[in-house]
Amino acid sequence: MTTTHYLNQASSKMKVISSLMFLALWITNIYNADAQHLKNLPSYDREAIKYKGDWLIAIPQTKTKTYSKPNGQIVLSNGLISRVFDISKGGATVGLENLMTGENMLRAIKPEAEVSIDGLNFQVGGLVGQPVQNYLLDKWAQQMEADPSALNLLDYGVGNTEPRFDWKKRPEWMPKDLDWPAPGKQLVFTYEFSQKLITNLVNQSNTDQGRKVLFMDDFKDLKETWEVFASKADERNSFINEGKAGEIMALANQYVYASMPVKATSKVWIVEIDPGTDKSGSWGPGMALQSKNGALYKFNLRTGDLSFGVYDGKNEKRIGKLLAGKKVFLRAEQLPDGLTFSYSYTGKDFNHLAKIPTDKSPITALRIGKMDQKAGAGDFITSGERGRSHINQVMILGELRENAKEDKLNRFKYLKDLQVKIFYELYDGIPLLSKWIEVINNSGQKIVVDRFKSEILALVEAESAVDDKEIWKKPNLSVETDFRFGGMSPDNLYSSSIAWNSDPAYKTQVNYNMKTPTLLEAYPKLGPMKTLAPGESMKSFRTWELFHDSWDRERIGMAEKRMYRSQAPWATENPIMMHVRNADNASVKKAIDQCAEVGFEMVIMTFGSGFEIENDSPENLGRMKKLADYAHEKGIALGGYSLLASRSIDKENDVVMPEGKKPRFGNSPCLESEWGQEYFKKLYAFYEKTGQDILEHDGSYPGDVCTSHNHPGHSGLDDSQWNQYETIREFYEWCRSKGIFLNVPDHYFMAGSNKTGMGYRETNWSLPRAQQEIIERQNIYDGTWQKTPSMGWMFVPLVEYHGGGKEATIEPLKDHLPHYEQRLANLFGAGVQACYRGPQLYDSPQTKAIVKKWVDFYKEHREVLDSDIVHIRRPDGKDYDGLLHVNPEGKDKGLIMLYNPLEVPVVKTIKVNLYYTGLSEQAILTNQNGEKLSISLNRDYSISLPINIPAKSQQWFVIN
Repeated sequence: MTTTHYLNQASSKMKVISSLMFLALWITNIYNADAQHLKNLPSYDREAIKYKGDWLIAIPQTKTKTYSKPNGQIVLSNGLISRVFDISKGGATVGLENLMTGENMLRAIKPEAEVSIDGLNFQVGGLVGQPVQNYLLDKWAQQMEADPSALNLLDYGVGNTEPRFDWKKRPEWMPKDLDWPAPGKQLVFTYEFSQKLITNLVNQSNTDQGRKVLFMDDFKDLKETWEVFASKADERNSFINEGKAGEIMALANQYVYASMPVKATSKVWIVEIDPGTDKSGSWGPGMALQSKNGALYKFNLRTGDLSFGVYDGKNEKRIGKLLAGKKVFLRAEQLPDGLTFSYSYTGKDFNHLAKIPTDKSPITALRIGKMDQKAGAGDFITSGERGRSHINQVMILGELRENAKEDKLNRFKYLKDLQVKIFYELYDGIPLLSKWIEVINNSGQKIVVDRFKSEILALVEAESAVDDKEIWKKPNLSVETDFRFGGMSPDNLYSSSIAWNSDPAYKTQVNYNMKTPTLLEAYPKLGPMKTLAPGESMKSFRTWELFHDSWDRERIGMAEKRMYRSQAPWATENPIMMHVRNADNASVKKAIDQCAEVGFEMVIMTFGSGFEIENDSPENLGRMKKLADYAHEKGIALGGYSLLASRSIDKENDVVMPEGKKPRFGNSPCLESEWGQEYFKKLYAFYEKTGQDILEHDGSYPGDVCTSHNHPGHSGLDDSQWNQYETIREFYEWCRSKGIFLNVPDHYFMAGSNKTGMGYRETNWSLPRAQQEIIERQNIYDGTWQKTPSMGWMFVPLVEYHGGGKEATIEPLKDHLPHYEQRLANLFGAGVQACYRGPQLYDSPQTKAIVKKWVDFYKEHREVLDSDIVHIRRPDGKDYDGLLHVNPEGKDKGLIMLYNPLEVPVVKTIKVNLYYTGLSEQAILTNQNGEKLSISLNRDYSISLPINIPAKSQQWFVIN
């Protein structure tokens, strides 16, 4: 079977399965949004369903259900959190309750989503009319109305959670079986473009077809009609920069503009502006109109705070949100009762922003460029930094022909055949909710989904400050998405898909500049600019919201680790792996044999080994299949290393970055170039034809954008990031369905990867061995605050790595047995697997015995060692350090692992808190010598534990 045929068949099969599952869900569970169905639901009683215990210790038995509330409200709750929806009007979230703390975390009602289609922005659901945004009363929600310009709720359905993709489990590498998908309930809202919305759009939208063009200037040169005004405060202030007319070079708060008279028949003024590097507020580039009576009205870009500015002749105000770095078309239209201002990023389908009254005298002059607050020639007291912006085009239009409204109505007819679905999933036993949207094109024409916001939550602020802060405390929840890239840190999602924004509608907040970060929004920072043919649909990325009941770091981290076990359970697959240094048959077979002898479970042909996954010759594929068959006969998984990003292919296939930007790793191919598409075909074919089990995918897609218009997989900058990510996500999901283990040094867990780096600096493995021991334990201690032990790998340089000579190297292994054993104890005692990189795992019977001792220890206690970690004491080389593994649902409730870096024994009594073991009165501890110790728990769930750790060694206790 060819790769192409396989992919086409798999894609068709997945679409059929998805359609059947969705159809079954809706046939059995669809309901019109009416009161009849609500009467059939149990009444929502918050106190009755609230879980009274600690969900991190005892799994709640309360299942996720839907409930009804009066006045057309439906509640999705699992006893830990509840999300309340109004379904009688527009379809809106009207409550978000943390039942663990009793808090209602929602302060204001917002749209459920936003979508931009063919350049038109639409809100999805929501209610309008809330008097203040500080807090939300039930009676206000009942009095609020649906937004006539938003998509309306058509119907909804309730069903069980569904798997995001197939997962072929590898139970031999897991501490215990886990459900997939995580059990819970899915609530699906379907929104439509109602006739009322379309009529409203026709009335408010702007069309310029049929208008007479009175003036046009693309600034190939500076026409004599323009008179230029430039501040003399800086010699570089200019309306012509480096010979380019319309390119403004100026300090942020100084004026540079051009003015010209306009005909009395002028009705529409359109100015295309590239904001460039300008960082102004009131002085941002824009246009101004002057009336015959001398009144000035201004519409400009506030590039400094990413908003628009409007001056109505008396007052200046900020309004709307401006996308950073994008060219913008500003449009002003003269109406009988005033001026309307709108904007577009495409030059068509302008979005209405503001309407202002005027003195009703005709407009006689147009100004373009940087003006002061009142559209005049004034400078601010401070100049600001220098920036460059560009007026690309000016167009002035006359009257609209009479049949334009009918044309608009016909133009927007196709919208009635589009739908937006919003999906919510709430999971049993964990305060975790996920959400995503789907845009469905059932019209007869192609559409473009320019942008979307799949979540908009106006949350209660975590802190209130009059002055701006460098670092704000955010509301107490963790956020995750499956659209993230660019490193191992959980926080990289803020550069890809999540933002804590200020809320311009929250005008009664304490912060003077209204910058309190209380608006949680989920959206791609670029694009997706996804084209949908008739009959196609597009799903957004998923967002997960994990609610906390404490600000304690340990507790928050444990909750986050439970989230990954719930939503990325493949991350609990934790095979013991060796990196063999050479990929020739003899070296690989030796590694396989040794792994089988001591209980290792995986061999990876490492970087620099000669492993060639891109070599699709029959000879290479045949050899790799024979090696895989040999490994499987021995019970060993086999695979290898491939470098994706951080390398250059050639000018035609590398990413073409925007001016002034570089790829994250210095170089990177575009995944949607010809090379990129061929690369992934080779990966699919390699695993189909060889049956290998592991890919270590280094330099995974880091989020680089690409401005090329010649790559077959994307059309330009705006769709480059989304399309590249879809390519790698689909491949990782395919790997998950085949049981192919993924080591990926990026945070791709929600997209299917198994493991990333625990967090270490590679050059530290060139330090002396004794220093490596301490630093290794520090890295594990620090890395497991937000990762389970199975989520992060470490590194053991059996041979020299990044220099350091023999002082840094373990080979010959038999000559450094104490150090080798300490490294094994560090890693297996933490439940963390490492890349043991070298030609062999042992070189003598004594070495083999030590390796097998610690492998056996890990496998005997695998379930508890792979469970959550409570941090006892961070390694510092001055005293003992240690970790506590806790597993309240397991046979072993915990395992204490203690290390002594000193030259003398550590003998003392230490305090260890056993709260998360689930024990409350008595603990039975068994040490490595089989000696038992019974200790009563103190009132704070701690024990006083006598320890005696030999010099340069370790001590451990299993807790029952």
